[in-house]
Amino acid sequence: MTKLRLALAQFDFPVGAVVANTNKIRELMDQAHAGGADLVAFPELAVSGYPPEDLLVRPSFLRACSEAIATLAAETDGIAALVGFPHSEGEVYNAAALLREGRVECVAHKQALPNYGVFDDKRYFRPGHASATGMVAGVRVGYLVCEDIWEPEPAAGAARAGAELIVVINASPWDDAKQATREALLAARAKETGCAIVYLNLVGGQDDVVYDGASLLVNGDGNIAARAPAFVDALLWASFDPSTRTLSAEGWPAVDDAGPEATLYAALVRGTRDYVEKNGFAGVLLGLSGGIDSALTLALAVDALGAGRVTAVMLPTRYTSQLSLDGAREQAERLGADYHIIDIEPTYRSFLAALAPAFGDRGPDVTEENLQSRTRGVMLMALSNKRGRLLLSTGNKSEMAVGYATLYGDMCGAYAPLKDVYKTAVYRLALWRNEQPDGAETIPAAVIERPPSAELRADQIDQDSLPPYDELDAILQRFIEGEQSQAEIVAAGFAAETVHRVVRMVLVNEFKRRQSAPGPRVTTRAFGRERRYPITSGWR
Repeated sequence: MTKLRLALAQFDFPVGAVVANTNKIRELMDQAHAGGADLVAFPELAVSGYPPEDLLVRPSFLRACSEAIATLAAETDGIAALVGFPHSEGEVYNAAALLREGRVECVAHKQALPNYGVFDDKRYFRPGHASATGMVAGVRVGYLVCEDIWEPEPAAGAARAGAELIVVINASPWDDAKQATREALLAARAKETGCAIVYLNLVGGQDDVVYDGASLLVNGDGNIAARAPAFVDALLWASFDPSTRTLSAEGWPAVDDAGPEATLYAALVRGTRDYVEKNGFAGVLLGLSGGIDSALTLALAVDALGAGRVTAVMLPTRYTSQLSLDGAREQAERLGADYHIIDIEPTYRSFLAALAPAFGDRGPDVTEENLQSRTRGVMLMALSNKRGRLLLSTGNKSEMAVGYATLYGDMCGAYAPLKDVYKTAVYRLALWRNEQPDGAETIPAAVIERPPSAELRADQIDQDSLPPYDELDAILQRFIEGEQSQAEIVAAGFAAETVHRVVRMVLVNEFKRRQSAPGPRVTTRAFGRERRYPITSGWR
């Protein structure tokens, strides 16, 4: 039997960029046709980008997407193309159009609409009610959209209609547990239906989510035939043998199995790069404190954008140690970033002097500590405005969880690369980055080894206010990702007093998190779009 040749467009299709996305789809269709593909597939909502959110309530946007599909359909000649788009016909559907011979041959509507985690499909779309199939090069192919493959019935429906191969187009965001879950699920669906499965995924950062690509080929017996690399844009070639229901990859880029830190680091780099570039900023700026969080953020920024687009600023006060000064300068020079030192002590003193009459006889407390951080925020925002560079916030998930951060101070910034990265993971990433061939202690060892400190008072360390980070992160992961109760966490062996204190800090600091910058979601329960708790709440 003749094999079916496929081209899979694992690329980024930015939200709202309908004209640019249409042009990219056209170019890739041409490449696929020239390469002899029978079918070329594009990710979920490739025309509009995913997720388009409330752009979907604008008639002009939906009209532009429909016109793009009509234009692309008219240009198909000698190849079939499966293209994701929002299909508006009174109701709006998350759809995949099969384009062939100058027309829209059929449209598959997404049947399973996710409404959990980062997904909000039921706000915008109506569900489809049947699985679409069609003949391509003598093979009956089923067409599904993302969540359809996560439930049994859509794939079963395609199999009942005679599908030998299922092509599922996706915009599936990455997290640290996602790939293993995907592979187990796809293997199960293939075994249930006997159909081979092509799993094509979007790649790229979009606000606070990042898509990894990592497309998959799964044979009809459930075995994984091929894995595409994560966070790599590529036109992937494959062939399907209907006699054995097996898929074969043709020259796919090698998958670098370098461990979880490598993939997490790649996700943070891709999310940062795409946020900066898609929003039109020439570069980024950040406060470099001599601590590990800002050090890792600087390394990520340079890896994402290049040293010439990164400015690092040290803003010392009376409490800034020589270790911090040396570590910050050493790293900035090593990476080649633009580096400045601005002594904020005079400005801090002037603030104290101006506030002294209103402070009266109230003694020093956390107010003075926060004032230092807010002085830095004022300086960094001024530099951001003057230089036209996006300010990066350098805080991590552990700090954001318990509110160990200053509003309008170190929380200043338009993007937070480490927002969903626990402190213990920050250390792992720093060590991993230094071990790379070009690492050469990208992050100075002294910065990694020092006790973490905000340096807002004499001899301050984080553990004056928080449990050790190993213990803190273990409690936070159980409470946030695991949704465990305080009693369950205590039963797991943690001190009751510590658990109650940590949970209270999480609950009372929702107001801070609502005002924090977006950052790439990389865990299974990120603050923001995924974890939405009330600010005003009596629940403890």
